[in-house]
Amino acid sequence: MKVAIAGAGAVGRSIARELLRSGHTVMLLERQLEHIDPDAIPDAVWVHADACELALLEEAGLQTYEVVIAATGDDKANLVHSLLAKTEFGVRRVVARVNDPRNEWLFDGSWGVDVAVSTPRLLASLVEEAVSVGDLVRLMTLRQGQANLVEITLPADTGLAGKPVRTLTLPRDAALVTILRGGRVIVPQGDDPFEGEDELLFVTSVEAEEDLRVALADHGIKP
Repeated sequence: MKVAIAGAGAVGRSIARELLRSGHTVMLLERQLEHIDPDAIPDAVWVHADACELALLEEAGLQTYEVVIAATGDDKANLVHSLLAKTEFGVRRVVARVNDPRNEWLFDGSWGVDVAVSTPRLLASLVEEAVSVGDLVRLMTLRQGQANLVEITLPADTGLAGKPVRTLTLPRDAALVTILRGGRVIVPQGDDPFEGEDELLFVTSVEAEEDLRVALADHGIKP
């Protein structure tokens, strides 16, 4: 894919390196001239431009990119860049970094954001995941806020142990997408058995999240 990243600070550069390792084409947009260092990531295209200036984005050819990542340290700039990418350049996928969790409610489809990534929320979620066996933890918001990626770790003595996946009755707009077991990633099939300490990852609509909690409680899991 062709991916444009607004912000060539530590976050933007780290994302660029990972994407380049995976074989993608990356453009880094940076407003501050002193932050532009092509030698640091020679395989990326470096552009000195304000990510909120329409004419400069046109010059950079943003319309030719499939994915845009707004990764600056300024939430206002990330919102404006996301909106321009989606409405003016028709970028298919827009991912935005949320610096201040108090602004997270703004990062939705009305600002052109498909996926909002809040580092504080993600870190808090990972902490909750580490300490809260049996609790439903929201890891990420997807599809412009319409769905969530949530996780629950089964207790070691779970009553689901040995039972096949098909016995877990879920609400209509929730799906079990992955089971993490030790170092394994399991795409669940109906006959696969659960085990204690399995980490279950679900994608669920916002409206169905509470129904998912109820469904899990009906199976003896009380998130």
